[in-house]
Amino acid sequence: MFSPPKKKEIKVAFDHELKKTRESFFSRVKNIFFRKSKLKVEIDIDVLDHIEEILLSSDIGTKTTIKIINNLEKRIKKEKYEDNQKLYEFLKEEMKVLFMDVIKNESLERTIKYEKKPYVIMMIGVNGVGKTTTIGKLAFFLKKKGFNLIIGASDTFRAAAIRQLEIWSKKVNIPLIKQQHMQADPASVAYDTLQSAKSKNTDVVLIDTAGRLQNKIGLMEELSKISRVMKKVIPEAPHEIMLVLDATTGQNAFEQVKKFSSFVKVSSIILTKLEGTAKGGVVIGIMDQFKIPIKYIGIGEKIQDLKEFDGKKFIDSFFISTTKEDIIQDN
Repeated sequence: MFSPPKKKEIKVAFDHELKKTRESFFSRVKNIFFRKSKLKVEIDIDVLDHIEEILLSSDIGTKTTIKIINNLEKRIKKEKYEDNQKLYEFLKEEMKVLFMDVIKNESLERTIKYEKKPYVIMMIGVNGVGKTTTIGKLAFFLKKKGFNLIIGASDTFRAAAIRQLEIWSKKVNIPLIKQQHMQADPASVAYDTLQSAKSKNTDVVLIDTAGRLQNKIGLMEELSKISRVMKKVIPEAPHEIMLVLDATTGQNAFEQVKKFSSFVKVSSIILTKLEGTAKGGVVIGIMDQFKIPIKYIGIGEKIQDLKEFDGKKFIDSFFISTTKEDIIQDN
């Protein structure tokens, strides 16, 4: 009889972050693979249907789920299928394969270190996903790595966003460039921020932007203008465009990636509130469908609650049991 890996055998990398997802996903997977009454599970349509249902309920997405199921069927036919453990490993490997052509070994820290300064990151995302908070956390994270930073408040349409950035910039002790009046030109704020960064030999610039997807044309024009104006100061800017997504929105996160990618080149993603959802499979679907790497995950409200994302460790943690109740022992 196959038993899932025990906590002492594998170091858990995403214990807290994946708790809700793992409890939901793993409890259903074990009902298929860890049956005490059978040494083998017959590979029939019924079993694959169950697996498909579990993947969809984890918000992995229809396209990615179909891809996993099709690949699983091919492997079952091609490779020797022995017992529950083999099928379990097949599923895990197929999900991990989806990450392989998206995972970038180059960390943001290393990229910044070897790029010409200042390294400009434009932060995008709809209102309410935690974008402004994430900027504060990212600033703190990079400052701890030894970089000096400056933040530009180019979301000039929301006074709350600017006030929030002011709080974060003071907390992290990082300069903030803003306009003194609301409805100011976002591009002019970005311009002033980059000029200041160049004069002070700053390592990293974080530019906040508005996220009003209900007015796609206006947003597209605004982001394009910010980008054009920044290039007047630093031709390569922005070096990176980071999209902030809320993991708890599930399939809506897919739509946000699709819409933003339609008018700006998203280079990486920060996924917030992963610890608050039972549908963490959205990570797998987004990386597979859009081929955009997830660089960081937000795991709470504290300033230090931003963690570098590791796809391989994520999948390992997605599949293992970490609570006593989940572990099924052979009798």
